[in-house]
Amino acid sequence: MKAGRTFVPKIHALKYNLFSMPAHEPSYLTALLHLRCPRCRKGFLFRTANPYKLNHTLDMHAHCPVCGQKTELETGFWYGTGYVSYALSVALSAFNLAWYWIFFGISWKDNSILYWLLINAGIVLLAMPYLMRLSRVLYLSLFVHFDPQAIQQPAASAHASQT
Repeated sequence: MKAGRTFVPKIHALKYNLFSMPAHEPSYLTALLHLRCPRCRKGFLFRTANPYKLNHTLDMHAHCPVCGQKTELETGFWYGTGYVSYALSVALSAFNLAWYWIFFGISWKDNSILYWLLINAGIVLLAMPYLMRLSRVLYLSLFVHFDPQAIQQPAASAHASQT
């Protein structure tokens, strides 16, 4: 070390967190809502982009097309998504109750609770294919975590490391 120069350690902030990511890497929330792989946050996990093709709503790739992450980690893995889907449906119903109550009010006297129940049933029924897909990605993200180097690995080595 030269005379007159002092060593000052550089303190680096965490490079990856929930809210701010570099421009080329989507955040957790963005990847989740766009139904992307939780490991690389790039690969689309479902075979069809349209969740309303009801015969193919839950058809998934066996592995992520970008990083090769296995989607069904073990036999019967997706049974847990029923609980996640139920929680998402209850949250959507609570949100529907809140906005309906704010805009229209709810009372037993004028049957407005019945109108809310019918409107809520329609909204939840229409949202269910997306909620089912979202519950699968959310459940998978509980077990598979983001790996920034996963994108750089070839898919063949990722398949070998997951088996």
